[in-house]
Amino acid sequence: MQHIRYDVADTGVATVALDQPDNRNALSDALLSELIEALTDARGNQRVRCVVLASTHETTFSSGGNLSAFNSEDPLFVKHVGTERFPELFTLIGELGKPVICAARGHCLAGALGLAIACDLVIASDTATFGTPEINIGAFPFMILATIYRNVGRKKVSEMLLLGERLTAEEAARWGIVNKVVPLAAFDAAVDDWALKLAAKSPVIMKLGKDAMWRAKDMALEDQWAFLRSQLTIAFATDDLREGVTAFFEKRDPEWVGR
Repeated sequence: MQHIRYDVADTGVATVALDQPDNRNALSDALLSELIEALTDARGNQRVRCVVLASTHETTFSSGGNLSAFNSEDPLFVKHVGTERFPELFTLIGELGKPVICAARGHCLAGALGLAIACDLVIASDTATFGTPEINIGAFPFMILATIYRNVGRKKVSEMLLLGERLTAEEAARWGIVNKVVPLAAFDAAVDDWALKLAAKSPVIMKLGKDAMWRAKDMALEDQWAFLRSQLTIAFATDDLREGVTAFFEKRDPEWVGR
């Protein structure tokens, strides 16, 4: 890994940190490929219970797409093929079977905003900003539009995309982009708190639940009911559900077996 840092702690928390400070973690093809590689490993690694998507840059999560590639002399076909990595990455996060927290310590802009929103939870420091400034340089955030529309109201999406102005972390929270805003000094502790809580849940029920959230979101209502009933029936068959209920009545912490 040359563009990211990937580490799996004994707690079950995997940290995937963007690590290209010289260009503020611009989402180059190489960086996106390594993100996909790391997340694919996390999906298949039974030690991993939760993923934290972070940045090693002090003030920036990511500046977004790699603008130098926008203006390159590469053939149009090469540029088109390269954009496949965005939907592949967003789909991988949705189908990971494990919760993903975006730790937005700093600025999260353009394509990086789509990456953050694709995560299950977003924690931001109070110094972070969010936005889609592409319109200001004659571009448009096409690749993240579908992801934004699934999280933000239509009028606010129009305001964000057409004006290209930045949001504070507090504004992003009000718009539904961010779950939690904390002071910069408390940021790492807040991320660790949620990550450890998520890693402590039943891995099999977490996977069933997250998979259901991903698959059901675009189903028609009656199809959702039928699908979700089937998932509940599967959950009834797991040892972890029985253990969780038993532990509740016995007033003790559950001991998950992951099946």
